[in-house]
Amino acid sequence: MLMRGMLKTLTVFPNLREIGRMALRGAVLLGFAAAFSQPASALVEIDITQGNIEPLPIALPSFASEGAEGSVAADMTSVISADLKRSGLFNPLDPASFIQTNMNVNSTPRFGDWRQISAQALVTGTVIKQPDGRLRAEFRLWDVFAGEQMLGQQFYTTPENWRRLAHIIADAIYERLTGEKGYFDTRIVFVDERGPKDKRVKRLAIMDQDGANVRYLTKGDELVLTPRFSPNRQEVTYMSYGAGDPSVYLLNIETGQREIVGNFPGMTFAPRFSPDGQSVIMSLQQGGNANIFEMDLRSRRTTRLTNSTAIDTSPSFSPDGSKVVFESDRGGTQQLYVMNADGSNAQRISFGPGRYSTPVWSPRGDLIAFTKQHQGRFMIGIMRPDGKGERILTEGYHNEGPAWSPNGRVLVFFRDTPGANGGPQVWTVDLTGYNEQRLETPDFASDPSWSPLIN
Repeated sequence: MLMRGMLKTLTVFPNLREIGRMALRGAVLLGFAAAFSQPASALVEIDITQGNIEPLPIALPSFASEGAEGSVAADMTSVISADLKRSGLFNPLDPASFIQTNMNVNSTPRFGDWRQISAQALVTGTVIKQPDGRLRAEFRLWDVFAGEQMLGQQFYTTPENWRRLAHIIADAIYERLTGEKGYFDTRIVFVDERGPKDKRVKRLAIMDQDGANVRYLTKGDELVLTPRFSPNRQEVTYMSYGAGDPSVYLLNIETGQREIVGNFPGMTFAPRFSPDGQSVIMSLQQGGNANIFEMDLRSRRTTRLTNSTAIDTSPSFSPDGSKVVFESDRGGTQQLYVMNADGSNAQRISFGPGRYSTPVWSPRGDLIAFTKQHQGRFMIGIMRPDGKGERILTEGYHNEGPAWSPNGRVLVFFRDTPGANGGPQVWTVDLTGYNEQRLETPDFASDPSWSPLIN
């Protein structure tokens, strides 16, 4: 057991699973005893349950560099700042306004200098190159008003993992100031689309949540659709159309190993994982209708959950696995329904004007996101699982396919652009609806899905 005030060194390994587990589960505070609890007089906190939030002014002087490439320290600071700013909850201050410069991570800041420029939080850090070639990164988060340290951590990693480490540090700052888990050390899988509109080559691709490190997972020789991340592993399920029937595949992102879940006659739609990752739920078309089935990934046994003459599709489990939300035209138009996980007691929950589709349950369990089409507009919205509290977050020419960040505070979706040279692009929007941003991708991109925190 660690005593208060003791320094614990965290080793960050090149292996992605080890780096996430060590950093996010084992991280402890260091330095002063005040680092172990926020003092009662501290004023720095963000209530992210509010509908409209004024971003918190935070100062991030460039991390110092000792024996390491100065550009690595500066780049890490830039990534941390960009992560926090993109969340919409933080306002990183202009470095040109800083009064105190050349910060030492082991020295107490001159808090008066930071109060003078209206900073409420301050992050100091350093990156040191070790004799064995690894980098040691250390940072401290300060409450400027209270004049106290709130958090301190240090990590070791190989130089090529500097960006990953920056995301982990941003997550730690986000969690300390909001009380919620961060979502920066994550990835987004999507369908990369290249070529003329009538001859698009579609490849499965993956990138960091900020658009960096794009990597292609398929070659483009087969049509791929609807990639979906496992909620607890770095695995993806997706659909592929080759020469024969549509197939559902399971792909391990780390190893590249791919296995077929099944070949299904007719059409298959939108496979998604169960909360425990042990099964997938999907829609299979048989004749003129489509019903929802669940397949156990170990036994490959398939269970039929709906049996209607309508089109039931786009199923998504609640995070506790007890319910399923899906879309159906059994009432005449596309609407959202919630049923028990065994297919019983289906109840309609959407009653607004227009058609509802692509529902997906929040990992927090409190909301369901959806696509809505009404009077030529395509909207991304949210509602509670009982259908109450419907709220539109964004609308445009063609918005579709929302997916949740692992902390349930941000949605990623794709938006098509009109015209002969137009195509889909990936966007994010938070639950306030005010913070909407485009994620840059090399080509057109559609069908995004957010990973859990990397472990």
